[in-house]
Amino acid sequence: MRGWIELGRVGSPFGIKGWIRVRSFTDPPEGLLRFARWSLTVGKDPRREYRLLEGHRQGRDLVARLEGVSDRDSAAALRGAAIEMPRDALPPPAAGQFYRADLIGLAVSNLEGIELGKVLHFVDAPTGAVMVIRGATEHWVPATPRHLRRVDLDAGRIVVDWPAVLE
Repeated sequence: MRGWIELGRVGSPFGIKGWIRVRSFTDPPEGLLRFARWSLTVGKDPRREYRLLEGHRQGRDLVARLEGVSDRDSAAALRGAAIEMPRDALPPPAAGQFYRADLIGLAVSNLEGIELGKVLHFVDAPTGAVMVIRGATEHWVPATPRHLRRVDLDAGRIVVDWPAVLE
């Protein structure tokens, strides 16, 4: 598979010296700091590469300093940017793990065999990632081992432990 994988999102500035808050989608979150260069996409602007100068964990998120981002205003201009890496620069996921991008568009059914729809995108909730599945209705299913029971990338299917109708 080719293309780009989103590994995080830039949040608000952190301080006045160009540091940025970062929501990492890697497990553990510090895994994002192993990459010396980050490609950022802000809105519809072209992808731009930055060298990571330093970073560390700050609560649930990371804070980082990028080359060329030296004040609060330049850090604020990056708010909302997707942090992406080329697919071929990433290690293959371990058994039972997946890149979110690999799950987008897959058909989802529950343990009873009822079709729920297709994975539209992910939302980062305080308790972890949530798959947004759209079919006749929309389902928000936590992307945890408890709910994510089987993933078959070759068949393009996911089986979840989730009711077709919430009561």
